Amino acid sequence: MKVLAVETATAWQSVALLDGERVLARCDQDAAGSHVRLLLPAIDRVFSEAGLVPAQLDGLAVSIGPGSFTGLRAGLSTVLGIRTITQLPLVVVPTLEGMAWNLRDALIPVCPVINSRRGELYWALFQWRGKDELERLMPEQVGAAADLGKQLTGPVIVYGEGWETEKEAIRAKAARTAILTEATAHMKPSAVSVGLAGLLRLSHGERAGLGISPLYVQRPEAELKYEQSGGTSPVVRREEKVARKLRNRLVMKSARGRGKV
Repeated sequence: MKVLAVETATAWQSVALLDGERVLARCDQDAAGSHVRLLLPAIDRVFSEAGLVPAQLDGLAVSIGPGSFTGLRAGLSTVLGIRTITQLPLVVVPTLEGMAWNLRDALIPVCPVINSRRGELYWALFQWRGKDELERLMPEQVGAAADLGKQLTGPVIVYGEGWETEKEAIRAKAARTAILTEATAHMKPSAVSVGLAGLLRLSHGERAGLGISPLYVQRPEAELKYEQSGGTSPVVRREEKVARKLRNRLVMKSARGRGKV
């Protein structure tokens, strides 16, 4: 089964063509802020290298998030456009799950970590139970490095750009029982891993629907606004907003009344 796989959740853009587990062609590059400009040329490049055209594929796979909002939208919209033209089946792969496929031989839980745009981290925890059986021990989370550290309580392989930038802060808050092993390779999100996960989904008959959108794992907006306001609750903010509106209306009404005298 031949698939085109696209990974644009981070600044590291990855595109690959796979025939089963065999990689026919791939293109990996730093595309920070340039996914929209670089993605289509990268896709053209892998098709040219593999000597294929989209009509010869059996399916499409794309990373769905969490990650860079701009990157995810670029990747998803591009692959959706290809689906529209070719009518190929499409599957979506959560970004962190795709990264777990980087370490298919791991005997202990794996914890991929990437950076969030708000200076926080995204992470999840997985355990391989067999070559193609991946168990999700912890769903996608977002928070500070300390929050991740507190959730690590046993042996685990931690890796990814988020780990690289915040490893000291994560280690500082990890439990005494935590044994953190650092992966020395396979740190970046990979279209090859997205493709492998996508092939399994396609074989199970999974198909993405028409109304799909990126997986944005973010702290509730109300919580963020509460912090930014210095601790003012949403109810109080709403009350103040209404009061300001009513005050302005009364001032305008009074001014109109004086003008008639």
